[in-house]
Amino acid sequence: MRNLLCLFFLLFTLPVSAAVTDIDNAELERLASEGVPIIDIRRAEEWQQTGVIKGSHLITFFDKKGHYNVPAWLDKLAPIAGKDQPFILICRTGNRTGTVSNFLDKKLGYTKVYNVKKGITDWIAKGKPVVKPGS
Repeated sequence: MRNLLCLFFLLFTLPVSAAVTDIDNAELERLASEGVPIIDIRRAEEWQQTGVIKGSHLITFFDKKGHYNVPAWLDKLAPIAGKDQPFILICRTGNRTGTVSNFLDKKLGYTKVYNVKKGITDWIAKGKPVVKPGS
């Protein structure tokens, strides 16, 4: 929890920039259809519980206790998207991805991060399709 609080503090003390774009379901569908990769940062049990958007890359950021390992996560992200390549982050409700998106932008210089502002719960509530993880 302490690590999570430190990350939040860092994010809210940094200047605002426009590299992170909050998107809705329609924009998510459009970008995904254009080949922009979707990164689902939830935990494995969450993927199992709700399913995932087909083609999503499943890379957990925060563990159950709120801990994270940025270098390990970035190693998994690197083959999917670089600092100047677009990608979409999704979690349950958009809270975790909002934090991670801003961190990637403001601290690490990623320039084309899309944050699904209402997460997978809104996607499912709107009747959008999900698949079992690994499908």
